[in-house]
Amino acid sequence: MAVLAPFAKMNGLGNEIIVADMRGRADRVAPEAALALNADPVMHFDQIMAIHDPRVAGTHSYIEIINSDGSQAQACGNGTRCVVQQLAAETGQKVFTFQTVAGLLNAQEHENGLISVDMGKPRFGWQDIPLAEEFGDTRKIELQIGPIDAPVLHSPSVASMGNPHAIFWVDGDVNDYDLARFGPLLENHPIFPERANISLARVTSGDALALRTWERGVGLTLACGSAACAAAVSAARTGRTGRHVTVTVPGGPLDILWRDDDHVIMTGPAEWEFSGRFDPATGVWERETEGAA
Repeated sequence: MAVLAPFAKMNGLGNEIIVADMRGRADRVAPEAALALNADPVMHFDQIMAIHDPRVAGTHSYIEIINSDGSQAQACGNGTRCVVQQLAAETGQKVFTFQTVAGLLNAQEHENGLISVDMGKPRFGWQDIPLAEEFGDTRKIELQIGPIDAPVLHSPSVASMGNPHAIFWVDGDVNDYDLARFGPLLENHPIFPERANISLARVTSGDALALRTWERGVGLTLACGSAACAAAVSAARTGRTGRHVTVTVPGGPLDILWRDDDHVIMTGPAEWEFSGRFDPATGVWERETEGAA
């Protein structure tokens, strides 16, 4: 009989997260299990944050990030906040360092319950994002949706926050665009060899953005932390805003600071929904009894 692993169903501004405790185990969450879990309306998620034993000295754990389609993700800021809240409640610690496939992440839970994640340094080189062809200036690349003489979306800024992002700047309401139709086309455009997260961003003031994202391997999401970071640094880089902004996603506001040392700090909430246990091979799960330890 399979040994079930504990999980917590959580969210970061509506970004649905499963924090899976895989510590002390040699197995991993299988793509088939992710697909099965996501097919369940109760367990539907955007990312699984699978916490494994640390692989590098000085880190608290290794985190494997799995999208709802079973693919791997390099970064998930909202999910990292959920991990911090879960581990802080368990251990009483407030400061953590995690290893991911994209590198090390430092995070801290504040006294007010908000959680800051150091998302690292953005990368703007075309080969680092990556793009399939060379662009000398990634603040604005040649890419559009719609007729050549009247494109619906065009000239996105592109950046990597550990995963690839394209930000299309719009003047109108970000909800007025059919991102559910454009998103998959742009995510899988040949210019993005590793696919990309596609965002629509509107500057609402010198220190504020409205953002809506089609997330690679997930689809439309209420919040994408790395997209908020990519939009914030791209807004500053193109002179649209300063380096400290509030990015409002459908799930609520995130505070994004692009520090002078080039690191991007994202601050926002996390919320626990319920806990249980699941089989990492099949996705079969059971809910923890209310009041159980």
